[in-house]
Amino acid sequence: MQTVLPPGEIVSIEIKTEIAGVVFEILVEQGARVSAGETILVIESMKMEIPVDSTGEGVLAELCVSAGDVIAVGQVLARIKE
Repeated sequence: MQTVLPPGEIVSIEIKTEIAGVVFEILVEQGARVSAGETILVIESMKMEIPVDSTGEGVLAELCVSAGDVIAVGQVLARIKE
């Protein structure tokens, strides 16, 4: 399920993809606290499952994709508030 931050909400970290593919699985729910290095979601690309990890610690403020979404290189997947 995609969610949108309220206008004016400030985020500290944007998690972007470095590879095109399909969102295979979302492992963390919006509002959950995440640690640096924690896997947030999994992308399927070229028949491989690629974990996408948080680059910092905070609260998962926004999921910008849903399971099954086709994603492009550089697309924002999630936003984290520190």
